Amino acid sequence: MLGFGVIGETVGKLFGTDKAAAALIDNVSRGLDKLIYTDEEKADAKADSMTEARKMIINWLEATSGQHLARRLLAIMITVVWLMQYVFMIAMSTMAVWVENPVPFVTSANVVAEYAETMKGAVMLILAFYFASPYMGGVVNAALDKFGGKKQ
Repeated sequence: MLGFGVIGETVGKLFGTDKAAAALIDNVSRGLDKLIYTDEEKADAKADSMTEARKMIINWLEATSGQHLARRLLAIMITVVWLMQYVFMIAMSTMAVWVENPVPFVTSANVVAEYAETMKGAVMLILAFYFASPYMGGVVNAALDKFGGKKQ
């Protein structure tokens, strides 16, 4: 069986030098190594990606730290409006059961429910930001799809 040394010498003689042959063999072996993506390499790449994402969120939070109060105020305002819509909807639906003509109450509840539904994406994003920031990737995509009106 021929070894790499003999192959290297033969290829080197074909291309003119032993160094050229060694470089060719080295390049081919590196290229073959890059073709195979092992599970360990995939896990390392995923871990590096998660670490970078966390660093990016932390850097963003540090860079915008002066805006914490404004962010919290907006989050509270949006969440309170959304909660008021749901409370109003539940109140109208409940009152519809006890009145003689329930149609205006049910209609009001349905109109407010539609507006509350359009705000669900924004509220999901706010809650995820404050309570699930390490897992924001999937939540952000789902919330933006919901807020943007994409149906699943």
